Amino acid sequence: MRKMHRMYETHRRPRKKLAALAAVTALLATGGALGTSTALGAPTAPPPATARADGGTLRIVGEKRIDARTVDLTVDSPAVGGKLPVRVILPARFTEQPDREWPVLHLLQGAHDDYTSWTRETDVEEFLADKDVITVIPSSGPTGIPTDWWNHGSPDAPDYEAFQVEELTDLLRRNYRANGTRAVAGVSTGGYGAMAFAARHPGTFGAAASYSGILDTTALGMPTVVNAIVAREAKLPSTLWGSPFLHRENWKRHNPAAQAKNLAGTRLYVAQGSGIPSSDFGNLEGAVLEGTLWGQAHGFARQLDRAGVPATVHFYRGGSHAWPSWQREFKASWPTLAAGLGLPPEVS
Repeated sequence: MRKMHRMYETHRRPRKKLAALAAVTALLATGGALGTSTALGAPTAPPPATARADGGTLRIVGEKRIDARTVDLTVDSPAVGGKLPVRVILPARFTEQPDREWPVLHLLQGAHDDYTSWTRETDVEEFLADKDVITVIPSSGPTGIPTDWWNHGSPDAPDYEAFQVEELTDLLRRNYRANGTRAVAGVSTGGYGAMAFAARHPGTFGAAASYSGILDTTALGMPTVVNAIVAREAKLPSTLWGSPFLHRENWKRHNPAAQAKNLAGTRLYVAQGSGIPSSDFGNLEGAVLEGTLWGQAHGFARQLDRAGVPATVHFYRGGSHAWPSWQREFKASWPTLAAGLGLPPEVS
């Protein structure tokens, strides 16, 4: 029998502003007009999977040491077709144990944010100081959706999924003694990425955690949310996965809820607040955004139940689509992530 742990609590007032999905509430008020955006002449058949033709290997073209443990890299990614920033946080004992190999924790950004978000908004560096893990925080582009873009079938469409799942793995093995054991966690669109990566690459990640993630991309209202995120960056929504109607199969292939059975064997943590009513009186927009994702998070949990996939699910009352909630949930999820990384579960 599948066991799903459900916890409920009241969210404490956040200290910082909303960092992801800003302005989606206003776009939702349009009645979902963006949800049916398609390109003129878009094919009615599902778009084919595409891959970049140039191949090649991810290369470090810039390196800046931030402190004793943190280094910012600029990497040239064949999969994305450009240069991207990546923040790497090394274990405290990395230098003194030169022959040791380390597991890797991927932390994914939210929408309209960047690779500095986790260290800018949380105490993750301090929290991980005594954890024997390499932490990598890669750029997911301005939309924060770490996926293989369709771009109307173009072979040059950016593939952030290949960049993060494949290219970064090779780079960390070559340059930072990564051992191949991995876990992934993300906020908002990064929560989508965490579950999508684990579902689309079964067995690659020992654990995956989502904090206020978009986990059922085809649930009622969610195509509008996704398309609004893309449109806010002045991109045509259909360049992501095509039309949610004409290219339904491609949306399904990228939908964590539709791929729930592939998450069997991966340790999972899913956190989602209800938004309104919220104790966060200073961030009404964030509370509304959090509530917008409430139903689809429950839908994802139901899909896990149907597939017999165990997970720790924390649905909590109130809350906001903001970093104070996500920092708290990251720490709560650490035992799940640590188990997937082969590390002790203790929270310091």
